[in-house]
Amino acid sequence: MTLAGLAPASSLAVILFNPRNWSEGQLPADWHLRVNRGKPDFRICQEGDTSSIRLKSADSSFALERGVEVNPHETRYLTWTWKVTQLPAGGDFRRAATDDQAAQLLVAFADRHVLAYIWDTSAPKGAGQSAGFLPLVRVFAIVCESGAAEAGRWVREARDVAADYERAFGRPAPLVKGLRLQINAQHTGTAAESYFGEVAFRGALR
Repeated sequence: MTLAGLAPASSLAVILFNPRNWSEGQLPADWHLRVNRGKPDFRICQEGDTSSIRLKSADSSFALERGVEVNPHETRYLTWTWKVTQLPAGGDFRRAATDDQAAQLLVAFADRHVLAYIWDTSAPKGAGQSAGFLPLVRVFAIVCESGAAEAGRWVREARDVAADYERAFGRPAPLVKGLRLQINAQHTGTAAESYFGEVAFRGALR
């Protein structure tokens, strides 16, 4: 999605994830590890002046998550940087049996609806549909990047979360209540690796 033509609401910024503030081997108090399957593998990395967190999956599924409270109408642009260095072979979120991604950024809302921004192996960039199954939770996935064309490179994303929510669920977005960085390769029984840099909500794009 191109956001260049949208008028910013304000210059507010809410930094939700900043790996420069993390210590190796431990999570900050406001972050939690959630393991769905297998052994979690994550660490803080430094590339020049750039800090990031590396997530690696070997037939596993895990996430790092935190609670937040953000008004998506005041700071409507979710921005982040990510890099994928290994895609799960055969991953495709459109089928439950292949629903693996090297990188997912999930935004949870107060009404138990979730937007999942994903880097998929096979589904085309821009695709979006209901995905996954969580009890009492509705998930809508949006493919921000697809395949290996940008693999090994840092990519900056910017999404109008309020607009994405309304398109996905047909009503105005409530408060954002949670954020999750996730990787999984257990459905395809393969491996995946990705990196995340800063994640923030902003009232204006820089």
